[in-house]
Amino acid sequence: MEEGKRILTQSGYERLQSELDDLKINARKEIAEKIKEARAQGDLSENAEYDAALDEQRDIEARIGEIEAILKNSEVMGDHPDDGTINIGSHVTIREVGTDFDMDIEIVGASEANSLTRRISNESPVGKELMHKQQGEIVSVETADGLIKYEILKVEPPKA
Repeated sequence: MEEGKRILTQSGYERLQSELDDLKINARKEIAEKIKEARAQGDLSENAEYDAALDEQRDIEARIGEIEAILKNSEVMGDHPDDGTINIGSHVTIREVGTDFDMDIEIVGASEANSLTRRISNESPVGKELMHKQQGEIVSVETADGLIKYEILKVEPPKA
């Protein structure tokens, strides 16, 4: 992978591309209509709807720029062999050793990571330790609370 490039799964790339298309086609059209309606109300100096529409337009354009930068500086991970090894896009079930708590996660690039949806970056401490491991292995992760060991219970290949 080239220096400075970020990793995306195929589904992550498609989600971002879809969001970008929606922003460029639908959101821009909707905000242009809001600005037009607000202008039609007269005096713009004290028109809260006009100011809000301009703020929303700035937010939309900023998000478009952000997504374009992510897509431009990203590498989409290709298919990985289904050999049971954890890679970008793999769905993994892990258990903290000594507990009964299982956690299902997906390993993704940093641009797609979201702990609320259990999408863990390959660059995070847990993600780094899990990469290229297989079911049955135990990994040790250094955290602020000390060393935590996880057993890899199940590895599913990236979903198409």
